[in-house]
This record gives sequence, structure tokens and C-alpha cells, in this order.
Amino acid sequence: MKILTVDVGTGTQDIYLYDSRVDIENGFKLVVPSPTMIVHQRIKRATSRGETVLLTGVTMGGGPSQWAAQDHARAGLLIFATPDAAKSFNDDLEAVQAMGIQVVSEEEASALPDLVRRFDLRDFDLDAIQSALSHFGVALDDLAAVAVAVFDHGNAPPDMSDRQFRFDYLDERIRAENRLSAFAFQADEVPDIMTRLRAVVKSARSMQSPILDNVPLVVMDTALAAVLGATFDPLVGDRERVLITNVGNFHTLAFRLGPGGIEGVFEHHTGLLDLPKLESLLRSLADGSLKHDDVFGDHGHGALIYDPVPLHLPDGGGSEEGGFGVVVTGPRRNMMRSSTLHPYFAVPFGDMMIAGCFGLLAAVADVLPDLAEPIRASLRGAGGSGTPPWDIV
Repeated sequence: MKILTVDVGTGTQDIYLYDSRVDIENGFKLVVPSPTMIVHQRIKRATSRGETVLLTGVTMGGGPSQWAAQDHARAGLLIFATPDAAKSFNDDLEAVQAMGIQVVSEEEASALPDLVRRFDLRDFDLDAIQSALSHFGVALDDLAAVAVAVFDHGNAPPDMSDRQFRFDYLDERIRAENRLSAFAFQADEVPDIMTRLRAVVKSARSMQSPILDNVPLVVMDTALAAVLGATFDPLVGDRERVLITNVGNFHTLAFRLGPGGIEGVFEHHTGLLDLPKLESLLRSLADGSLKHDDVFGDHGHGALIYDPVPLHLPDGGGSEEGGFGVVVTGPRRNMMRSSTLHPYFAVPFGDMMIAGCFGLLAAVADVLPDLAEPIRASLRGAGGSGTPPWDIV
């Protein structure tokens, strides 16, 4: 059984092809530029050539692609975007127009001259992944499922903070189903408010690829996938209770986990954190004293405590039983390198970079029960038949 997992971040997209016949460490993997970085690079090249640009496609991750689009407009060059593509930068299309990006209808976009440089926006590009793997003799045939993770703020109403909106969504999901995989959905079950997740589904269906025929698609929040993946480091999985933080490029999330599931959570913007502030938040999450306003009032998303029973962390010179305090993952994990909280940098199956892919796999087992047995066997370290990978390409 094979499952393609794709964890889409700001800097990279991390790709892992799971095969139940192979020990999980031997699965094929790629760590390549993220879709938003690819679009960023393409727009920058168009800017250097003085070209007019048209952005089409669906809503995808912003950040670098938005910065390049704004720079293009500031250079006095024309840049157009269809409504769905424009929402990659802001759900408020008037705000996109204020960036210097002209929002045009699909019909208006079609009427633009052929010399306009066109870029199709999407977070999930199966054709590119298939092409890259094919150069190494790896075929994406007979997939049992595809799983994709992206970060989704959700489509907040105009009169509501998008930070509060996303945190209310996190709270709702946790109260409905207290487990990290509650943030994974089959394609037809994605909430209407999660526009970026729904855009992944839309773009996958528009590909009309035989690879995706009758293949279930699971989508998930990337931060939750990374935290779930980190739990498969054996030193982390052996803990009854644990505090895990994912220090991402844009967002930092921390979860206190216990036998009953999620005991507490906070989410903040990484760019507003330094080590002392992050340590303070983690300590308060651990002891149960952290309040929503402590984070939201600092321009973060918020915090919630579901179980007030404290989790004791090391303080200063000593470490708690087990040799470490906070578990750390994510691309900006080095922020915690000198922390007094005795950080442990999780390496599930020997590879931090694809922790999110392992989290996606675990979520697929929960969301698609028919596929659960071999996946869970692999994640326990009992999967694989000893077949060498060169015999299965």
C-alpha cells in the first residue's frame, strides 16, 4: 500500500511516499521549495524583465508570493489576479487592490494579451511531484490515498479578527474531538470556512489525473501535522504527558498533551517571539496559568487550557525525569537551542524535516479506518517486510 504525503510550509514542501512493504525509514522523500517560494521566484524574474503578470488558479499560501507581487507593483509594473488567486494574499479583495494588484474576473483574465506572463497558483502540484520522482524511476501508481497539509487561517467575517477566528476554530475542533487528527478531513468533509484546505481539494480535482482517480484525499493543518508527527519519536512517545512546540516560520504553536488528549494550546506569531518570551509562554502553558489574553493581547492568536493539572518542567540547572523538558520541532526550532527548559529536538524515524508527513500518515489512519492497520504497524516500527527499496521502485 502506498500513500503520498505532502506537507506544505512557507520555506519548503516536504514530500514522503509511504510504502507499507518497506521500513518507514526507507520511504522515498523530497524536501524542495514551497509553492509560495516558487511563485515568489517566478514573479521576481518577471519583475526583472519588466513583464506584466497575471495570477490565476486557487487560493494558496501567501507570504513570499505576496511580497514579490507587491514589489512588482511598486516597480511600476502591472500585475493582475483572479479573485480566487487574489485571496492568497487577503480574503478582502479591496485590500488586495490596495497592494497595487488589480483583481480581474476570469473572463477579463482570459482576454488579456498572450504576452502577459501567467502563473497558476496552487499549494498542491501533483504534476510537478510526479515529474520529479519519475526522474528517479519512482512511479506514483496504485496509491491508496493522498494527504496534504497546509496552514489555513480560515475565512473570517469582515468584522472579526482573523486571529480570533482561527483560534475559535481550534477550540471548536478540540472540544468536538480531542485529538490532533481532528484537524484532518476527507476531501468532502472540509468545513466551508477553511478556504485554503478547500482550495487544495479543488486544485486536486481539477487536475483530472489518472493517479487521483478514486483515490481518497485527506487534508490537514500543517502545524498540527508536525506536532502529531513529533510524537512518533520514541523518546516523546514514551511520555504519558508532554509539551510539544512547533516553531514555524510564521506561527508557533504549542500543545500540552496527556492521556485524555490535548490539555492546553497556544498559538503566536513567531516573528513576535524571542527566547525569553517563548519560554515564559511555555512555562505558563505547562503550569496551567496561561490565559487567552496573554497571547491575543500580544498580537498572537490565543491560548486555552482544558486540563488545569500542571505539567512540571525543569527550571534552571535541573532536568525532569527522562532527561528533557519541552519537545521542539519546526524550521525555526533553533530559537530554543539555548533554552533553560532542556529542549529535546524530536527526530521521528530519524528525520525532523518530514515530521509533518508522519503526522499526516497517522491522521490518514484515523480518517480512513480501512487503511489504518498497515499504517499503524509501520508507525509502531513493526511495518515493512524487509524488502529493500530497490526491489519496489
